[in-house]
Amino acid sequence: MEDILKILNDFEPISLEEMKGVKLLNRVDTKYSFNIKYLPGILNALIPEYRILAFGSIRVNNYETLYFDTKDFKLYTQHQCGKLNRYKFRYRCYKDTNITFFEVKFKSNKKRTIKERFRRDAIEKEIKGETCEFVLENSNIDPDTLVAKLWVRYQRITLVNRKSQERLTIDLNLSYHDGDMNQSASFPNLVIAELKQDKSTDSFFASYMRDIRIPRVSISKYCFGIYHVHNNVRYNNFKEKFRKIKKIAS
Repeated sequence: MEDILKILNDFEPISLEEMKGVKLLNRVDTKYSFNIKYLPGILNALIPEYRILAFGSIRVNNYETLYFDTKDFKLYTQHQCGKLNRYKFRYRCYKDTNITFFEVKFKSNKKRTIKERFRRDAIEKEIKGETCEFVLENSNIDPDTLVAKLWVRYQRITLVNRKSQERLTIDLNLSYHDGDMNQSASFPNLVIAELKQDKSTDSFFASYMRDIRIPRVSISKYCFGIYHVHNNVRYNNFKEKFRKIKKIAS
């Protein structure tokens, strides 16, 4: 990790205020999964093309997320079956700034990701009060059916393209706990990079990944975590993909 932190210091910083123009709450996502051994070389190549989100000297941010699903994992099952027009519900805390949001993510049938969120004081283990109203306003899911299912913790590097409406998030040191904090799993060698764009166009990062022959391997951190800390879920449609990802992370 020390060599990665040294490379990150060579990026020109961008503040959260400056980054407001590239929130991309309605966007197209492209994901890559690869082993952390490739990350230093990739970061070095990106320095001229991207700026890095920085809070003072902090350039790797700590995230904590609590996902909700129905008791019978309806939302997980919809994702596994490839259903579009589907939802995810979560609290997300940005640990370095102690800012927390509740978020509703919607994957449309046009494969666009639309995110609505509002500020909260802290992560809560139940959907209630204003959060309940927010779910009703932004989805067709009954909030009374949602229960805490998965804690996700990771570190994130956020890069912003100098020339276009594009953000690149790079997640590492991924760890999971079930909703009751009884089962856990961690993946210190897995990196998940997500390209977030207003529309699907080529980018320096995508071109570079093609050049070094790292293919797109899309992964839902939520579904990957559910599979690893809940033993009673079906995963037939994910089986081959999860096998590839575990090989990458080994």
